[in-house]
Amino acid sequence: MEQLEFFTVPSPCVGICTVDEKGYCKGCMRKRDERFTWLQMTPTQQLHVIKLCQQRYRRKMAQGKRQLEQTNETLNPQQDLF
Repeated sequence: MEQLEFFTVPSPCVGICTVDEKGYCKGCMRKRDERFTWLQMTPTQQLHVIKLCQQRYRRKMAQGKRQLEQTNETLNPQQDLF
């Protein structure tokens, strides 16, 4: 049984509508079908998509951090000077 929602779920769109290499919107991290079917989704489905977007964002930030650390290690390897 679906829980009744008293308020509409706002769209996570931030107006940066560009797709990354994985097919996610760079602004809101939704997949194409999630963007196009947003208004037909139930509030429960919309909240689920928002949770997925948050997970995608965290994963993308963690991946970027790892890449930055690897780049720094390549550019500035720690060497024993003595």
